[in-house]
Amino acid sequence: MVDTRHLLISMTQAIEFRILLRSCLFDREEKSPRTHPSARPAMPFHSFLHLAVCLPLAHSMDLGGVDWRHFAAGGLSAALSHGYTTPIDVVKTRMQTNPELYNGSLPLALRKIVEDDGAMFLLSGLAPTCLGYGIEGALKFGCYELSKPLFSSLTEIRLLNFVLSSVLAGAVASIALCPAEDVRIRLVANPSYANGALDGLRRIARESGPLASFGGFGPMLCKQVPYTTGKQVSFDLFCKAAHALVAVVGVSELQRHKLTALVPLIAALPAAVLACVLSHPGDMLLTRYYRDQEAGRTRSVLHTLRSVYREGGVRALFLGIQARLLHVIGILWVQLVVYDQLKQWLGLPPTGH
Repeated sequence: MVDTRHLLISMTQAIEFRILLRSCLFDREEKSPRTHPSARPAMPFHSFLHLAVCLPLAHSMDLGGVDWRHFAAGGLSAALSHGYTTPIDVVKTRMQTNPELYNGSLPLALRKIVEDDGAMFLLSGLAPTCLGYGIEGALKFGCYELSKPLFSSLTEIRLLNFVLSSVLAGAVASIALCPAEDVRIRLVANPSYANGALDGLRRIARESGPLASFGGFGPMLCKQVPYTTGKQVSFDLFCKAAHALVAVVGVSELQRHKLTALVPLIAALPAAVLACVLSHPGDMLLTRYYRDQEAGRTRSVLHTLRSVYREGGVRALFLGIQARLLHVIGILWVQLVVYDQLKQWLGLPPTGH
């Protein structure tokens, strides 16, 4: 027998969620006048907070078959992959915050950092990195998989469905990342800023207020949305194409099984490169925004963008991309393969199926 009361509650929740989703994505105008066209963002910050709360509830509504296993696999793979690449990120951040010291040279930056601050400095920000990106990975992978069946009811275009899901997942994850990235960048740019991550967060809250780190939500979106789209969508599509190719190759079943195991390894590399290139200008803006905020020299994302552009044009937006390319490939190649393996270990199908 079907529990009618439970069914009605689930249907009501589903309708409310769909209404919220549509209002966030497709509302064009507000009744109240605005002084400037840019006064209202495409999706306001409070809408993302609502979605961050609503998305985990969607599993209980049976809206697409996504469960806690996507969140668990995403969180574990992200914490592991970001943690072990912390030294590369330290070098990249130093090159972005103090470009005049290193002349764009990765080997020079690495040597000077070790000489001036010691080898252990390369692990600066390890704790906030693992914690912040563990939470971010859980939200990003989980919300992405959760959103795909929801968006499929709004559009029949599969690629658009994937892109919209990745945009939403990247935005939700950005909320969790703001405090961790804020304190990490401050500690790497200025080692004397605080005695560890918790002390850094306390100082930020004491000097600028408990919500000060969320002032970087705009530049965080500039980094995380293209990063998530490049990573999630391309990995999905590359895996799907590779699985389809393996299925038609004229080999034995044993060889086909071995080829299938190589799919995530092959698909993760181009996904990592694409994610890095698409998101590097946003990464540069994020680093400079937090650095200038500490010095009291920034007012907005646009102000930071103008400042960076005046220093070196478009090339300035890609400063440190060599170090970050190594960093992102090191992260995503491991992260996507581990995520795919963890999913299967937890009983979910491989990516692309």
